[in-house]
Amino acid sequence: QVQFVESGGGLVQPGGSLSLSCASSGINFRTLPMGWYRQGPGKQRELFASISSDGSPKYVDSVEGRFTISRDDAKNLVYLQINSLKPEDTALYYCITDPAWNAFWGQGTQVTVSS
Repeated sequence: QVQFVESGGGLVQPGGSLSLSCASSGINFRTLPMGWYRQGPGKQRELFASISSDGSPKYVDSVEGRFTISRDDAKNLVYLQINSLKPEDTALYYCITDPAWNAFWGQGTQVTVSS
């Protein structure tokens, strides 16, 4: 069955870093573009980082230079390294295909940036 399981979130101070992981199953992972999405308090869920099947990343301006998306096709994993965290990065972070297969959202992992 199709499943996406995110992990690695937590509470960090502004300027801190976190490493998120996403385990995928039930899909032909290596052929699919993958994305990291987030939904902050009172905001709509947004796609902010994606990686093509050949490993090319894309970012929205607000995270460019601070976030790094990568993938391991042998392990069906997607990673997100997030640095220089800001309070506005506080959100529930999800990974799924890009575009999203909306029937298969996972639980997400919470990232809270606060002093």
